[in-house]
Amino acid sequence: MPGRSFAALAAALALSSAASAAEFKSALSAAISYDSPSERGRKIAIILAGTPVEVIVGLDRWLKVRDVTGAINWVERRLLSDRRTVLANVDRLVVRNEASTAAPPSFEAERNVVLELLEGPRFGWIKVRHQDGDTGYARAVEVWGL
Repeated sequence: MPGRSFAALAAALALSSAASAAEFKSALSAAISYDSPSERGRKIAIILAGTPVEVIVGLDRWLKVRDVTGAINWVERRLLSDRRTVLANVDRLVVRNEASTAAPPSFEAERNVVLELLEGPRFGWIKVRHQDGDTGYARAVEVWGL
């Protein structure tokens, strides 16, 4: 019976980790974040167009979100999109032609440059597109927004 208990525990852990996967959205255009779910709240920051945010919780018209700095604020739901983007989270992100450190560079992006996420993580790499149209593969640990 110990084998069954372990299998049940492993299955439960797998389900809980899948259920707790982070949800990300990106700003459709510049969006103001507030300290409470109301336009009467204190304005905290401006989220630039395309910037990814992690959704913590949702209310009717508002989403509580976390940004790359770890700050948690409220944004109107209508100002966020399901379009997936990531931010370069290193000083110089080298995006390569293939998912390999040996592959030649396709382009480079500075810290906080927004990239469109084309393919999610696979073996530590993601496929991205720069706003100029260049595409390639970046190491998943070097971006924020996954």
